[in-house]
Amino acid sequence: MENRFNISVLIDGDNAQPKLIKEIIEEVSKYGKATIRRIYGDWTSQQMNSWKAIINQHSISPIQKFSYTTGKNSTDGSLIIDAMDILHGKNTEGFCIVSSDSDYTGLAKRIREEGLFVMGIGEKKTPTAFVKSCEVFTYTENLKTVEIEEIEEVVENETKTTPKSKKQTPSKKVKAVTKKIKLSEEDSKTIDKAFDISINEEDKAHISTLGLNIRKIDPSFDPRSYGFKNLTKLFESIDKFEVIKNEVGGLNHPLLRMK
Repeated sequence: MENRFNISVLIDGDNAQPKLIKEIIEEVSKYGKATIRRIYGDWTSQQMNSWKAIINQHSISPIQKFSYTTGKNSTDGSLIIDAMDILHGKNTEGFCIVSSDSDYTGLAKRIREEGLFVMGIGEKKTPTAFVKSCEVFTYTENLKTVEIEEIEEVVENETKTTPKSKKQTPSKKVKAVTKKIKLSEEDSKTIDKAFDISINEEDKAHISTLGLNIRKIDPSFDPRSYGFKNLTKLFESIDKFEVIKNEVGGLNHPLLRMK
């Protein structure tokens, strides 16, 4: 997907994390331009105070929605109505719904029916129905994941005596260690299915193509769940696969094959 795509970011203020807003906008930017940015909530309530200090920093427009009934708010309905208005206004090519609420499942489906890109960002507690209704779903837990260390340094301090200076200098020996991980049963099945439909006549698959097919099967699949920033690093850590360097026009388009 081209980064020229305009994406409308609609945030359920009652159901999102203010401390991750920077990471959320950066995640959306991987797929397009976050042009429309709106957050919905009752701004007269103390619950929204944590948002007030940061919305201007990220150019997010607050939308006021009062809670007319105790224990229930109108945020869901308001966000959905606005999304449909934007959809029919045809001034966006995609949507990002930031929430862990299953109430947006129908909205995500409706957007996809119109042929537009739809992604979701929410916690791992998000119901599967909402997750599967999106083309891409990113768990907020993965926005905080630190990549697994792949290089282990073994340092040995040795005393070297130089005849002229008589100074001691440490020498360093570095050993590369690739950490091996075990996929969950569900993720393993997803990768196997995607690999089968991605391989060419030589039984190799472009990792970029494989990644697209994985997302079609499971919109929430993310190498960051295992501590890796990208698929190539993840596959390098799985015993049954071999990553093959494939340079085309000076750029590496890695391939994957079974060992």
